[in-house]
Amino acid sequence: MDLKLYDTLTREKRVFTPLDPNNVRMYVCGPTVYDFAHIGNARPVIVFDVLFRLLRHLYGADRVTYVRNITDVDDKINARAAQDFPGLPLNEAIRKVTETTDRQFHEDVAALGCLPPTVEPRATEHIEEMKTLIERLVASGNAYIAEDNVLFSVPSDPDYGQLSKRPLDEMIAGARVEVAPYKRDPRDFVLWKPSKPGEPAWPSPAGIKTPGRPGWHIECSAMSWKYLGEMFDIHGGGIDLVFPHHEDEIAQSRCVFHTPAMANYWMHNGFLQVEGEKMAKSLGNFVTIHELLKDWPGEDVRLQMLMTHYRQPIDWIVSKTKDIEHELWTWVTTLVQTDAETHGYSRAVRKEPPSPSAALLEALCDDLNTPEALAVLRANYKSARDGGFKEKNQFLMDCQFLGLLRHNKLWVHMQGVSGRNTRGLPIAYEEARKLRISIANNLPELRREAELSLAAKGLGAEVDADGNVTLIPLTEATKNIGARIEKLIADRNAARKAKNFNESDRIRDELAKMGVVLKDTKDGTTWEIAR
Repeated sequence: MDLKLYDTLTREKRVFTPLDPNNVRMYVCGPTVYDFAHIGNARPVIVFDVLFRLLRHLYGADRVTYVRNITDVDDKINARAAQDFPGLPLNEAIRKVTETTDRQFHEDVAALGCLPPTVEPRATEHIEEMKTLIERLVASGNAYIAEDNVLFSVPSDPDYGQLSKRPLDEMIAGARVEVAPYKRDPRDFVLWKPSKPGEPAWPSPAGIKTPGRPGWHIECSAMSWKYLGEMFDIHGGGIDLVFPHHEDEIAQSRCVFHTPAMANYWMHNGFLQVEGEKMAKSLGNFVTIHELLKDWPGEDVRLQMLMTHYRQPIDWIVSKTKDIEHELWTWVTTLVQTDAETHGYSRAVRKEPPSPSAALLEALCDDLNTPEALAVLRANYKSARDGGFKEKNQFLMDCQFLGLLRHNKLWVHMQGVSGRNTRGLPIAYEEARKLRISIANNLPELRREAELSLAAKGLGAEVDADGNVTLIPLTEATKNIGARIEKLIADRNAARKAKNFNESDRIRDELAKMGVVLKDTKDGTTWEIAR
């Protein structure tokens, strides 16, 4: 079965033929870690995760290298650091910003069911590789030095513009964002620039005395070269990166390595909008992945992304997410008819990588046709609902191959409320739902909020190994445990402010006996129940 992929460079769907079947190589542009990733950032992560899974199945897990970079040197990072930590030296503030946003990005994409890439290089750890490429481009006449900047000479590459296929006047207009009198051609772009006082800086290449930092485009050329070689199989990213970022990457790499096109196949996913409008903070519809994961299990988000072909624009609609939540519930209901069956299906699949059905594989091999793959999945669900272990097991393996129903905690998708000895107590459907979401997405803060809300209604919760939530009544002594903990923390903070450290220590010890773990941060004190 041939894998066919649409190549943006040639504008055609082509049979995928790796340069080396024993070393299939893919590079995808990753996040710039200056803020929480938004829902649009989730799309390429999910799209290329599906491709990564497919390539591993076709060629072997140990024969596929997936590189997704992290941009941690950028003007947006500098601005965010100065805004959030004005009292700190800029470099220290930058470290705090990138550490926080990088960690959050990885937690968010893990909740979306994405496998970690083989390699995840950071730009700041590959400055020497960037300088090496820049010096080669200067030596070959493809780059020049002007006022301590190094610029790529676009006219030196006669094939420039083949990826985006933009007319000359459009390329010039697109380059106006970096207007500078020292440019020889308005399309020329920065490879290296001098750092401003306080900004991150490194010794400059090509004999420049002033310390500086790399331009954005050279970062990806250097990191892909380091881990994938001078030419590799697939380069991916969002459609917004075609020009200028990917166009400039091709020019740099082609000129420095004398290769045809840097990558053999160029793949780009379409734009995302929210409720029919372009996502923008000014419109009030800017949604981060982290915010979304507080309302929906990550697999709901993933399934909605897969319903549209990756090259088409996608419209994020909340009502559709609700429909998906219900659909996953029906799938799980079929699979968890008894505890014994649940364990049997889950463990049978997780002993080794899931093996997809031939029909699912055929759909994915047609340029990642995930809408067709989901049609196969839904047909297999009907077989699973009406069949026995074999049909249910194949359905679950197809789900897991797509990154759905991927763990043993299938109960996190169940709807409704189950309880024990809770007669006469308030209904707590929403709290139980939030608790399941917190388990599915590994969000301890959301879990704590749900448990506090339950406590206010006189309820507690038991969670078993399958993610099943059972509500139970709290005893009279512990009904208001959440409020009591918050009151003790407030008293402790007041004692600390008054420098009454004996009282503050006494309250901390009391909380510890209750099983409460405190964490003091610059934003205040958070807590959780020790588990």
